[in-house]
Amino acid sequence: MQSELIVGEILKPQGIRGELKVRAFTDSAEDFRAFKRVYLDGEEYRVLSVRVGDGAVYLGLRGVPDRNAAELLRGKKIVVRREDAPEPEEGTYYIVDLLGSEIVTETGEKLGELADIRQAATDIYTLIAGGKEILFPAAKGVVLAVDVENKRVTVDKKRFGEVAVFPD
Repeated sequence: MQSELIVGEILKPQGIRGELKVRAFTDSAEDFRAFKRVYLDGEEYRVLSVRVGDGAVYLGLRGVPDRNAAELLRGKKIVVRREDAPEPEEGTYYIVDLLGSEIVTETGEKLGELADIRQAATDIYTLIAGGKEILFPAAKGVVLAVDVENKRVTVDKKRFGEVAVFPD
């Protein structure tokens, strides 16, 4: 498993005191309250303040004293060490742990490899099979089992066939 997790992206400076507006890649923006330190381009920053509102996170970081310093961080990914991140709840997983997993049916038929997960009300998985992308929701009844240790996601073949989208 990866030792670092990308948890957000800096959108823009917020105000004149160096606060950063962040798009959270976590299930809840509130998860940011657990982080004491974050990393941007490998450099450690201590978290001074966290506010949540309007679907975004607002971070104050030591070493980012004003809007000019904050502007230089626009577009950067926010990384935390796995040990600093909360453990995922039962039945939930870090995306990075699922990427590259083999997607198989309940009978063991290999469908492809999980290449991407788009967060939505129901996560949308992107499967690569024979060089083509196939999208499908990770809805109840579609995904039967997730084995993070063995990088394997089992789907119901019938339900998968009903909901899969084959973009051009």
